[in-house]
Amino acid sequence: MVMKRPTDNAARRPPAVGRQIRRWRAERGLTLAKVAEASGLNVGYLSQIENDKASPSLSCLSALSSALDVPIAWFLVDETHPPEVTRWAERRWREIPGGRARTVDAGGSSDISIIEVTVEPGHSTGVHTHPGDEHHYVTAGRFRVTQGEHVTELGPGDYLRWDGLVPHDAEAIGDTPGSMLIVRLTRHGEPHD
Repeated sequence: MVMKRPTDNAARRPPAVGRQIRRWRAERGLTLAKVAEASGLNVGYLSQIENDKASPSLSCLSALSSALDVPIAWFLVDETHPPEVTRWAERRWREIPGGRARTVDAGGSSDISIIEVTVEPGHSTGVHTHPGDEHHYVTAGRFRVTQGEHVTELGPGDYLRWDGLVPHDAEAIGDTPGSMLIVRLTRHGEPHD
């Protein structure tokens, strides 16, 4: 396979860092003159950098990084993608034996899912397996969790992590419903349930 060299100047253009440098300078409450003094660069050049009319070298970015007290990588952050938000009212419960569950995350990630579970006392998930690690954080009630020969009781504020490939079960115990957040991490290439 022959790789063609890009002929478009836009393909070879260095990343624009001016907006991020201006952002961090403003957030620190610094003038161009103060940054120039701290970085050893002149005000005119800094203005050109902030307006993306000049492309700073790595040593220049290093000086700006020190002057603004931020890692160089922060200058390269592309903020074109807003954070994903899932509102409480948008999440739908699904029925599970003895309780209900709903996905908390926006579902945009292929390697993590966050699930909120509420289970009535005496009900369990049943022994099951799935790929990836699972992290449990109990928010209310009590649970008896079993994995192989290991049996542990968890209450509010307790945390547990286990490998989902090992057969496991969680049962709500006590007199009140149990609630927990489950964060499931799937290793690269493994399917979700």
